[in-house]
Amino acid sequence: MSLYVDIEKRLGVFRLQSKFEVADETLALLGASGCGKSMTLKCIAGIETPDRGKIVLNGRVLFDSGKKINLRVQDRHVGYLFQNYALFRYMTVFDNVAFGLELQKVPKKEIKKRVTELLEITGLSGMEKRYPNQLSGGQRQRVAFARALAPRPQVLLLDEPLGALDLKLRKQMQIELKRLQKKLGITFIYVTHDQEEALTMSDRIAVMHDGVLEQLDVPMEIYEHPKTKFVAGFIGESNIFDGKVTDKKDNVLTVQTEAGMMQVCGADFEVGEEMHVAIRPEYMDVSKMPVEGFDLPGTVKDFIYQGTVVKTALDIKNGQEIKYSRFEQDTDIAEGNQVYVYWRPEKAVAIKKSM
Repeated sequence: MSLYVDIEKRLGVFRLQSKFEVADETLALLGASGCGKSMTLKCIAGIETPDRGKIVLNGRVLFDSGKKINLRVQDRHVGYLFQNYALFRYMTVFDNVAFGLELQKVPKKEIKKRVTELLEITGLSGMEKRYPNQLSGGQRQRVAFARALAPRPQVLLLDEPLGALDLKLRKQMQIELKRLQKKLGITFIYVTHDQEEALTMSDRIAVMHDGVLEQLDVPMEIYEHPKTKFVAGFIGESNIFDGKVTDKKDNVLTVQTEAGMMQVCGADFEVGEEMHVAIRPEYMDVSKMPVEGFDLPGTVKDFIYQGTVVKTALDIKNGQEIKYSRFEQDTDIAEGNQVYVYWRPEKAVAIKKSM
C-alpha cells in the first residue's frame, strides 16, 4: 500500500502545505492545535477539498486539481476513526461493526464472517450483544476501531482516537493499536498533539507547524537531530540558544550567545553565520570550575524531583532559565550555588537559522 499526498489549502491566516508518502506503517502527524493535522486527514478522506494538489492511493488518483479529479468519500477506500467514536447507542456491538458493510450491501454471510474475525482480533469476542453503554472506554474504542476496519480500507485515518481515555488506559491502547497495525499490515495515519504518544506509536513522525511540515523522520531522528528550532522546542524538552559562529575547527563550532560561549558539532556552517544551538537537559552537565570551550556560568535555582529523574533549573546571565536532568540529585550542588554549564559538543544540535 502506498499513499502519496501533496496538497495546499488556505486555512485562515496561513496556508496548509502537506507533502509526504507513506506505506505499510504508522505515520503520526504531530503538532499544536490548529496547525493543519486534522485538515490533512479530511482532505485525504474527501471530507474537505484542497485548493490544489494531488492525492494518490495505490496508483489510483483520489484528487488531482489539475485534472479536476475529486473522488467521493465512499469511493476512496479510506477508513476514518474519530475521537468521539460516534457509536450508535441503540445498536449492539455486532451491529455497530457491521453498519458500514450493510450500507455496502455486503452479503450477510460475509458480514458475519468479517465482524466475527474483527471482534476476535480486537479482543471483543463474546461481547457481540452488548450495547455501548455496557462497555468500558477502551472497549468502545475497540468497537469503533473494528467498525472502521470492517470495510477493509487501504489506509486508516485516526484523528486523536485516544483523547477521551484516561492516562493509564490511553497508554495501554497505544500499545494495542501499534500491535494491531503490525498484525493487520494496514497503513495508519495518526493525528495527535501528544509527543509521547507519537514517539510510542509511530514508525515515522511528521511534525507540523502553521500548516508547514517542518520535519518527517523516524522518532529517534526527530528527537536526537531536529532540523528546525520549532521541532527542537516542540519535541521533548530542549535548551535552545541563539548565537553566531565565531570559530570553526574541523567539525567543532564555537558559538557566542547572549548566555555565553559554547561549542557544538556542525559541518555545514561558516564563521560569522547566525544559528541556533539545542541541547537536551539529559545531555548537559555542570561543574564548579570553568570548562574549556564553554563560558556558561549559572546559578542553581531549584531541584524538581519527578520520580525517575531529578531536574535542576539554572538561571544564566542573560536571564534565561535552563534545565538539566539526572537520575539522582548531585549532592555536591545546592540551591544558590554558582556553576558552569557544559556538554560534549557532539551531543548538542546545530540548527540553521530560519529565513
